Amino acid sequence: MSGRTFEGTVEDGQIKLPDGVVLPENTKVYVVVPAMASDEASHQRSPRLAHSQHIQEFRKQVIDTDTDAAL
Repeated sequence: MSGRTFEGTVEDGQIKLPDGVVLPENTKVYVVVPAMASDEASHQRSPRLAHSQHIQEFRKQVIDTDTDAAL
């Protein structure tokens, strides 16, 4: 893999390259993130429904049976 290396920063969720760096549209790029200290690590949030009215689609149905499963 050949190419050039630029150092940038993430601002508001977007990668910002230094002033004067212009890449052509559809340029393939690779992002390498150096090791971060544990206090800088990002946090994964729990998933949420985009529309609360869809909660009924996730209701559990419990089916009670009298027989045990044969092993």
